Amino acid sequence: MSTPQPRRAVYFVSDSTGITAETLGNALLSNFPGLTFLRHTIPFVDSVGGARDVVRGIADAHAAGLDPILFTTTKDASVSDALAAAPATRIDLLQGHLTELENCLATTATEQLGRFHTVGDPEQYFRRMRAVEYAIEHDDGQSMRALDIADVIIVAPSRCGKTPTTMYLALQYRLLVANYPLTDDDDPGDGLPRDVARYASRCFGLTTTPLRLSQVRHERRPSSRYSSLAQCTRELRRAEILYRATGIPYLNSSTKSVEEMSAVILQTLKLRP
Repeated sequence: MSTPQPRRAVYFVSDSTGITAETLGNALLSNFPGLTFLRHTIPFVDSVGGARDVVRGIADAHAAGLDPILFTTTKDASVSDALAAAPATRIDLLQGHLTELENCLATTATEQLGRFHTVGDPEQYFRRMRAVEYAIEHDDGQSMRALDIADVIIVAPSRCGKTPTTMYLALQYRLLVANYPLTDDDDPGDGLPRDVARYASRCFGLTTTPLRLSQVRHERRPSSRYSSLAQCTRELRRAEILYRATGIPYLNSSTKSVEEMSAVILQTLKLRP
């Protein structure tokens, strides 16, 4: 019997929202899938007093044998110094990179807090907001309006990952993405639904394994025909026949993250966000 891996307490501490600390920290932690991490995000730590409160919490985790890891994105030197007292392995996600940039740009970084989450480029910001609004309007085939401007139309049976992938492409890459559900009414012999068929070159399909789809659907509608293994098998088989018949590229989402699926879609459809 293998020895269980020890749990580690992980803290993402920021003087702003904590989004940067979480994103970068989790990207690093994802390289260690066999370990168990107990994650804590603590935003808006912008005073020495607040930092000392964090240190006390980390000390409790250390005393409990959780061997803490501390990811920080704090700019104020006094706050950073206070956090350095924590009994944890500390990874400052900004300091080394800011110093390199200061040297490269021959200027000093601003000490204003929260600069990592300002609008920055207003044009890119409003493109992202438009993409999110478009994704919400066109989620699960709710609207067929303005499909002619869609960058991508994701088609798949229910619960194969259409919505998460759509939202990721909108938020991360500012793409206009619609998604359309394939149902029992969509006969592979009839091709794509009429409203979608005219934009087949922009379509991308998702599939998964019958067992995985059944498990996901069971969480939503337990012990129903919708979640039965037979129904999931039938829907996935029909969807894959449709993809092959219409030449729509597709991938199996069962073992891929949203990030991986999005990267494949971008590369396959030759999209340049």
